Amino acid sequence: MLSVSEAAAPQPARPAPLTVPSRLADPALWLFGVLVVALVLLVANPILRLVWDSFSSADGGATLRNYTSALGRTRHLQALLNSLYLGGAVTVLALALGVPLALAVSRTNMPCRNLTHMGVLAAFVMPNFLGAIAWILLAGPNAGWLNRLWLAVFGGEAGPLNIFSFWGLAFVIALYTFPLIYVFTKSALDLISTELEDAASIHGAGKFRTLTRVTLPLVMPSIVGAAILIFLESVALYGTPALIAIPAGINLATTQIVSFFEYPLRVEQAAAFSMPILVLTVVMLWVQRKLLSRKGFVSVSGKGGERRPFDIGFWKWPLLAYAAFVSLLTVVMPLAILVLASLSKAWGRGVASGNLTLANYHDIFFQQVTVRDAIANTVIYSGATALVCVLMGLCVAYAVQRRITPWPGVVQFLALAPVAVPGLILAIGLYAAYAGPPFSLYGTGALIVVAFTTRFLPIAVTACAAAVRSLNPELEEAVRVLGGGRITVLARVVFPLLKTTLVGVFILVFVICTKELSTAVFLTGPASRVVSVLTLDLSEQGNYETLAAMGVVLVVITTLVVAAGMRIAGRDFMLRRP
Repeated sequence: MLSVSEAAAPQPARPAPLTVPSRLADPALWLFGVLVVALVLLVANPILRLVWDSFSSADGGATLRNYTSALGRTRHLQALLNSLYLGGAVTVLALALGVPLALAVSRTNMPCRNLTHMGVLAAFVMPNFLGAIAWILLAGPNAGWLNRLWLAVFGGEAGPLNIFSFWGLAFVIALYTFPLIYVFTKSALDLISTELEDAASIHGAGKFRTLTRVTLPLVMPSIVGAAILIFLESVALYGTPALIAIPAGINLATTQIVSFFEYPLRVEQAAAFSMPILVLTVVMLWVQRKLLSRKGFVSVSGKGGERRPFDIGFWKWPLLAYAAFVSLLTVVMPLAILVLASLSKAWGRGVASGNLTLANYHDIFFQQVTVRDAIANTVIYSGATALVCVLMGLCVAYAVQRRITPWPGVVQFLALAPVAVPGLILAIGLYAAYAGPPFSLYGTGALIVVAFTTRFLPIAVTACAAAVRSLNPELEEAVRVLGGGRITVLARVVFPLLKTTLVGVFILVFVICTKELSTAVFLTGPASRVVSVLTLDLSEQGNYETLAAMGVVLVVITTLVVAAGMRIAGRDFMLRRP
């Protein structure tokens, strides 16, 4: 029996049982779980819905009738062939524009290389639908100003230019897609030292032989990869074909798809008709990936190597003239004609006395509510999309690079999958998935933001992944050791260190969204119309004065945003190759 003193003595406390904190209690896991769900809704749902609808019948069963209806007519097959021809023609023209400029800026002593580089940047910023409008005003067969100038100087019954033709269409598309060729080629050239070229010169090779036997083979995979992207972009483009091909009577795959959305609505046939383009895109992107990852042409050196421009002698002046001519075609003349048309009471009268006015600008801000709302919608939707893409892109890149979520490869695939879906086809999938119940988002700004986010999320993910890979994980581990969670790491370490990159991604996505038409054309309603879609309506009405004023305002806004991006993120933030 215990004594009273023993009973009163304090008993030692029993140690609390060790508990392992549940991983489900980590807020970061829930955050990244929501991220995966968002990726499924943004990417997997519309793509799977597109494939499903291509086999759906009116009674809810499966059928191949949609394919026979969509692909069984000669007119429809000819539209696909015409698009392939157009893609090939645009690719050839873009190569002729982009490769010489990349070589001139990266490898030669041509004067004004920085100015040439800025000219390519300006061509990239210029929306292709505005470029198409400008060239309609410049080279229309009847009232085009270049044709009128020709007739005034040389006389005759008609001018030599007709933008409403196959080659006119290919020319305009190439003017605003060649910057991609330039980016890929220049980026590859900037990584190559001049040692091999010096060795070729020492052994008696001339400049042209060195170019064809040494320099171009080293960058050929990048050139071919960019050419594939240009081809696919041309096949899937809608804005410029809608403005030029339809009046010219040229039937293309994208304009044919839009015809399925006329009354009566045939979404299932549109989905079936888009399948060949989707399959072609997947195959071509696979080929491009193989080409860009090939090891057939490499430069081996034990040190960084010297990179200096080649003295090309007299040829630097013809090359400079060519660069100036390209800038004249892509930026100077189109912007000049748009500004002049925006200041005209009637654009066909030119600078005649009494024809200049500021009324068009006054109208779009104070009188024409539709135009003012379209400009506001474009800025708001583009800004919202850019913000969402930056946040999602950073989270996806961090989760994949640090392997936070299960199956990081699947998460990355979902984030990058929209690259393989042309914008117009993605819009069909989004329409099928979200236009009707239970979401009923058709005609709302939310659907436009969802569409733009889905389309351009791969840009943000790719850029953010490269930035996250450059971070030393030890900084993040230090925060974890001190008790911080993943969210704290993102907010206090990753985000501040990558601020410049994220600003560049935001502005890049913003600018691209202001130019996007293919994704928005099926999804906008009267209250959610954007500038790109309104451009088609105003061009059909022949209201080029208001259209030009709206376009100039959009270009000014975009230019200011790009200038801010260059100041914050560096001159080349929009022309870096991931």
